[in-house]
Amino acid sequence: MRNVVLISDPRVTSIPVEECGEPLADVRGVLAVDGRLADPPGAYAHLRAGLLARLGEAQLALPYGYRLRVVEGYRPPELQLKYFEEYKDELRRLHPGMSPGDLHTAASRYVSPIEVAPHTAGAAVDLTLTTDDGTELDMGTEVNATPEQSDGACYTAATNITPAAREHRKILTAALESAGLVNYPTEWWHWSHGDRYWAMTTNTPTAIYGPLPFQTV
Repeated sequence: MRNVVLISDPRVTSIPVEECGEPLADVRGVLAVDGRLADPPGAYAHLRAGLLARLGEAQLALPYGYRLRVVEGYRPPELQLKYFEEYKDELRRLHPGMSPGDLHTAASRYVSPIEVAPHTAGAAVDLTLTTDDGTELDMGTEVNATPEQSDGACYTAATNITPAAREHRKILTAALESAGLVNYPTEWWHWSHGDRYWAMTTNTPTAIYGPLPFQTV
């Protein structure tokens, strides 16, 4: 886990974006969507159309009896900033001697800084696995568990989880990677395509999705 590249790393933030102009698309009606983070305009249930198509491919790649469930997709910039600052405040309370720079880096383990956040580009999705009847499977932690809350079990490669949870993560990873998505290693539920972290992970020169306002076509 020490070798994880955080999203605030210059190797990520220095990657340019060549916006492709692809619109947001509604996930509802295509994949199962969880309402726990629903917002009145429904922004949470939208993703770039290309990413949604890839999730459809991933769904088909899952073994029989498994289903994807989307928890959150697009996130407005003001909400992203709120999440980041709230988590940084929590870390400041836990570690009062931590420098501002170290706080920023530590916070980016769990919430992306606004300047590189893939959720504000519609390029990232938080999701989990269920059975056919909608029963959520054991993934080791809840979606959005922090490193502090979970004793690091939120890290995708964490070993302090049950064998069943480890197997479910392997199933999720295999399906999503086969469709061209990449994982943020500190969060087993966070996957993206077309953003800077995807570009860094795949050695692609530029990202194709940048921040955009919430609007649909």
